[in-house]
Amino acid sequence: MTDSLLGLDEPVQPTRGGDAYRVLARKYRPQTFQALIGQEAMVRTLENAIRRDRIAHAFLLTGVRGVGKTSTARLIAKALNCIGPDGNGGPSIDPCGVCEPCRAIAEGRHIDVIEMDAASHTGIDDIREIIEASRYAAVSARYKVYIIDEVHMLSKAAFNGLLKTLEEPPGHVKFLFATTEVNKVPVTVLSRCQRFDLRRIPAERLAAHFAAVCEAEGVTAEPEALALIARAAEGSARDGLSILDQAIAHADLEGGGVKAPAVREMLGLSDRSAVRDLLALLLGGDAPGALAALRRQYDYGVDSQGVLRALLEAVHGVTLVKVGTAEDPAQPAEERDAYREWAEKLSFPLLHRLWQLLLKGHDEVARAALPIETAEMALLRVVHARSLPDPGELARHLSEGRSDQPPVAAAPSEMPSTRAAASAQSALPQAAVPVAPVQPASDPSQEPETFAALVALLENHGQHLLAVRLAHGARVVSYAPPEIVFSGARPIAADTLAETVAALRGITGAVWKLSLLDAPGEPTLKEAADAAAEADRQAVLATPLVEAALAAFPDAELIDWPKKRNNA
Repeated sequence: MTDSLLGLDEPVQPTRGGDAYRVLARKYRPQTFQALIGQEAMVRTLENAIRRDRIAHAFLLTGVRGVGKTSTARLIAKALNCIGPDGNGGPSIDPCGVCEPCRAIAEGRHIDVIEMDAASHTGIDDIREIIEASRYAAVSARYKVYIIDEVHMLSKAAFNGLLKTLEEPPGHVKFLFATTEVNKVPVTVLSRCQRFDLRRIPAERLAAHFAAVCEAEGVTAEPEALALIARAAEGSARDGLSILDQAIAHADLEGGGVKAPAVREMLGLSDRSAVRDLLALLLGGDAPGALAALRRQYDYGVDSQGVLRALLEAVHGVTLVKVGTAEDPAQPAEERDAYREWAEKLSFPLLHRLWQLLLKGHDEVARAALPIETAEMALLRVVHARSLPDPGELARHLSEGRSDQPPVAAAPSEMPSTRAAASAQSALPQAAVPVAPVQPASDPSQEPETFAALVALLENHGQHLLAVRLAHGARVVSYAPPEIVFSGARPIAADTLAETVAALRGITGAVWKLSLLDAPGEPTLKEAADAAAEADRQAVLATPLVEAALAAFPDAELIDWPKKRNNA
């Protein structure tokens, strides 16, 4: 594949004693919109605007570093000022690249295309020069174009001075702003510009682009090496080309090309197979093995925070596979297979808990005075946390009043590993499977015949507080074991109903159904007992002997009397 097919600058190889070497990030800067990878939406908008002659007077290009903001600004300047090979063309989304305006803009020497770095020209005086010069027509181009890079660095006075000219510029002036921090640009400027958010370039697109660059440079490179570089670039073409340049220089001079192990060593990345082995040891509960694996990575020069970050990426990858997202084509096959197998055996609660533990450890290592020791403690916390019961299952046991222990992770099973030696030792726990407790058979003789008997049954089985709450607050509308309807006019707390269901299920073995109904219901057991006691008292006071005693002694009080009823 030639450089012209890539739509990039023609690479000029320096000779000995000739021109200095141009780095790949400069040599392969896009020279056409077709070569601007990953920004199809913006290119389509610009193409339609140019064809319909609806070209805005100001453009704001924002995005992370290295996605093509300045290159896009230059391309727009070329598209607006291109005159075609014959000198009679108009604005075009496909600038010819051979006319004098196109070549002058590409070389940065066009007198009507002015580039300014706002990081070093921040004051009102610099903007005043632009305002004064914008009044004059272009010298040789169709439009006078001002490209201001890192525009967010302008001072408040400079922004204010630019507002009027930016809102109503002369017809021959176009402004192109580029920034990585659009939130620092005043809204008064944003409202006067047509904004384009340049996206991060996907890793697979970057890897394909790097492969084309390597072919043009006559360099062999492994696909895995290019995938590592694409991931390290984090969506930035310039960062990726800089890393690729370094990888080519790092490669073996004997024609070995760019190899994945060399790139991994150059970037200081933890071996991904070693990360998978470490994750398998953690899930298998092998604390000594996990600490030894961490120390090996540390001895190789990988910082402890990087190991935890790699573990977080692995857990995230397994979770994405379990959710069912599309596979990453840049991912190694053995890693894809390992993630798929883990996703089948690990539950979502276990993955989420693992993520939280590793994330906490990562934050602790970031601010720790002893990073490697803190990382070891974080891994030990992960190892020992695997034996704890699932919080959701534990809460379910408590709400149902079950005394059996909630299930924990099952015994580990053999897990995937990329190394034969580690494969025999790597282990993974099976996903925790809730096991329903064995309930005793329902015995009708244990079902109380009355609500009072039910409360007494709870009291006899140690549920004193629950029995008191029911006796003092429950008004029964209907009682037909195992169904009870209580009055909603005096509502019972939901937790009381849930505790009652769980307690009765544990005592009687039956599944009870308690509900509320908007009806008055019977008096509570406490109210009934108080009413019965008062009736007994009035009966005693009405006896002739007590009446005679009270008549003889007017200040006497009835303190106690023989109870005729059992109000228990």
